[in-house]
Amino acid sequence: MLYLVPTPIGNLEDITIRAINVLKGVDVILAEDTRVTKRLLDKYEIDTRLSAFHAHNEHHKLEDVINQLNDGKNMALVSDAGTPGISDPGFLLVRAAVEADVPLTCLPGASALIPAVVMSGLPCDKFHYEGFLPQKKGKMTRLKYLLSIPHTFVIYESPYRVLKTLKKIAEMSEFDRYISISREISKMYEENIRGLNSELIKIIEERKAVKGEIVMVVEGLRG
Repeated sequence: MLYLVPTPIGNLEDITIRAINVLKGVDVILAEDTRVTKRLLDKYEIDTRLSAFHAHNEHHKLEDVINQLNDGKNMALVSDAGTPGISDPGFLLVRAAVEADVPLTCLPGASALIPAVVMSGLPCDKFHYEGFLPQKKGKMTRLKYLLSIPHTFVIYESPYRVLKTLKKIAEMSEFDRYISISREISKMYEENIRGLNSELIKIIEERKAVKGEIVMVVEGLRG
């Protein structure tokens, strides 16, 4: 069995009892960064063997992992934070497991997406999750599309690019959109900044630096 196990995005207590039991019970934990995962395992006294499985090695390790699963090994896949496959490594292994008829399951758990949407104050009965925008080619085309849809949309952004993205949204929008920026969700310095785009640009410009993981929740097209 392959278990996809969400891990805390900040506070290490944001993990389910079931997830702890799975991590204790499997033969191997495939980790995006073994050093990050080791801190979580140490907190919960889990001594399961770790194996690195990340974007730089997943292609050449894929066949071996599938072979081990077919041989009866139980494995858990974790990313550094959140749910594997959601803006993190995991998709290739899941697809390979499905094609090989390997039993798999995904545990529910921590994610930055849902708390950010719920806390935004924007309609969340329907929303579009975009994840990270392309860093270079295609970014403006993609942003233009997002600004044309009639419901809330969500993007992940680097703290170094958040101001530039706010300015691009202002430049490409026909009205001053309401935006919520969630930073460091579930961590000690969690912060949520909400307001019109023009207000947020001023706030961010006045800061010397913006730090941490950022989720931007943006008002959809009015009409």
